[in-house]
Amino acid sequence: MSVTLKSPPSSFLSSSLPKSRLGFANGSSSSTLLFKFNRSFPVLRASSGSSSSVDTGLSTELDAVSTFSEIVPDTVIFDDFEKFPPTAATVSSSLLLGILSLPDTIFRNAVDMALADSTCSPLDNPELRLSCFVNKALVNVGGDLAKLVPGRVSTEVDARLAYDTHGIIRRVHDLLRLYDEIAVPPERLLFKIPSTWQGIEASRLLESEGIQTHLTFVYSFAQAAAAAQAGASVIQIFVGRVRDWARSRSGDPEIEAAIQRGEDPGLALVTKAYNYIHKYGHKSKLMAAAVRNKQDIFSLLGVDYIIAPLKVLQSLKESITSPDEKYSYDRRLSPQSAARYDFTAEELTKWDQLSLASAMGPASVELLAAGLDGYVNQAKRVEELLDKIWPPPNV
Repeated sequence: MSVTLKSPPSSFLSSSLPKSRLGFANGSSSSTLLFKFNRSFPVLRASSGSSSSVDTGLSTELDAVSTFSEIVPDTVIFDDFEKFPPTAATVSSSLLLGILSLPDTIFRNAVDMALADSTCSPLDNPELRLSCFVNKALVNVGGDLAKLVPGRVSTEVDARLAYDTHGIIRRVHDLLRLYDEIAVPPERLLFKIPSTWQGIEASRLLESEGIQTHLTFVYSFAQAAAAAQAGASVIQIFVGRVRDWARSRSGDPEIEAAIQRGEDPGLALVTKAYNYIHKYGHKSKLMAAAVRNKQDIFSLLGVDYIIAPLKVLQSLKESITSPDEKYSYDRRLSPQSAARYDFTAEELTKWDQLSLASAMGPASVELLAAGLDGYVNQAKRVEELLDKIWPPPNV
């Protein structure tokens, strides 16, 4: 089936967006603030026909790959909105650290207003007061982001609750209530939860209430399948981190099986999770994160969302083809290929806490722990900074 491919719109954002240059990435203390936007996920621009490839004379590789998967800019400088406009965003402790590092960002007022909140300030318990401030700051910034992007805003749930199902649910309910107070509707929101068993169970219960969840730190098929069975709206797999682990360590049966088949273990995990979701009719959308190069993207065409670094997006955009030059881009992942994929009886189990713990190999255990440690450290740093500047001037 031939498909005519069109370039994405030049901008999804209002022309009233401030032109201020902002910067923060990976804990950088750069003088420009660079924000991460893990975009959540408007309509997938993938081919729905039965053909697995398309011949195109498009002007760029970015146009071509965007036909199969939603390509998500990993980091965006506001000056680059015309180049790679984010359509949704993630608000997190990492983002709050970036905002707190500079006094003149467009989101700083959202944090200052959180510190002036009359609900939080009277609390005598310092820990409860700081937690209240952080929740207000996340929601205030999330509310501002919701005005800037047309898609959903994913809000990080405190990683210190990763092993507390009811604690996660209470925190999400608290965040939802705060969003309701500033008139951000639930359909514009996702809640980003670590993929521990307790996090997966919290996702199941929240989704049963109609609350959309975004499960992250997925490093094994067992986690991905359990998350799909829970009905998570979005499941995020970190391709490059799995690959990095495999290059420096050994002893994980799932990774070694992929290597023995001649496959990249990170790409193999995304492929297997996609096939499971689509073959068995789960509603979850799959997000491939930590891709490192164009070949990763070409190998994942058809997955719902691909988070790509700016340098990779720029390379795709700069790869120009003439109108009469034919490029064939194969859709590697599709419902049709998923239907042909065979799973073992063990992989089709109804996952519970014991079976998940037994199936997670050393790679997923170590990477999950490292991810949680990073999130916890960022959350503590945010609290320390807020504690130092509270109360703000004129309060």
